[in-house]
Amino acid sequence: MVDASHETAVVDGHRIHFLAAGDPANPPLVLLHGGIVDAAGVSWGAVIEPLARQCRVVAPDLLGYGRSAKPDVTYSLDTHVDVVAEFVETIGLDRPAVAGISMGGGAALGLALRSPERVDRLVLLDSYGLGTELANGEFTRLLSKQGATNRLAIALMRRSRGFTKASLGNIVHDTDRLSADAVDAVWAEAKRPGVGKAYRRFRAAEVGPEGYRTDFTERLDDLDVPTLLLHGEYDEVFPHRWSERAAARLPEGEFRLLEDCAHWAPRERPDTVVEQLETFL
Repeated sequence: MVDASHETAVVDGHRIHFLAAGDPANPPLVLLHGGIVDAAGVSWGAVIEPLARQCRVVAPDLLGYGRSAKPDVTYSLDTHVDVVAEFVETIGLDRPAVAGISMGGGAALGLALRSPERVDRLVLLDSYGLGTELANGEFTRLLSKQGATNRLAIALMRRSRGFTKASLGNIVHDTDRLSADAVDAVWAEAKRPGVGKAYRRFRAAEVGPEGYRTDFTERLDDLDVPTLLLHGEYDEVFPHRWSERAAARLPEGEFRLLEDCAHWAPRERPDTVVEQLETFL
């Protein structure tokens, strides 16, 4: 068993908390979590220690999430790319592999497109940034303009573990197959002060009249970084055709469809995610 340590870095004047595990002499792997109610240990908690057998795993709480600082900023995808880029430099990682899920996938891809020489390999899980279509159309657009619904959902999650588990039905294929640890991690995170602000601002910044504002698809043809795209077959947040299309455009892209899985592969299919990453890396 490899224990993850809690560490802190100061990035552009902001405190960034991160989990670190594995031999520092091993190849570095950065894990980036998603949005809504998330943090490094929430999405990646079941896979950090297995991956640390062969990698030096570093999993930050993105700015505005988990134990990291929650400043009054825009929280667009560009914000997260900026912070991740400086975080990697601040803690001295040399050309790490970078894996990201959902919003974190978009940040990982944005980093690789901006500075491909700084990324050894790229893994995108159910990634944002590969299309513009809103899952629920006008309803998603309306939600992006107000935060009351998100605040109410988080308030209910804080009060009820049962409601928290039921809410995860939006991102998992079968909530009954989730580990108790996965549900408890989200429930604990929902109780953290300031949770939700960064996601609400991200959504407001990234949803426009024509759909999602960030779509890297047209820039993929020249990204010469080996990239693995994993996507759940039942993902209703972002369709798996986004990842299939991206893999076809990437010079070194591979696509794998994950069966019996929706949007939260590291918690729904942790063993599969570990196997895929170990093989690819």
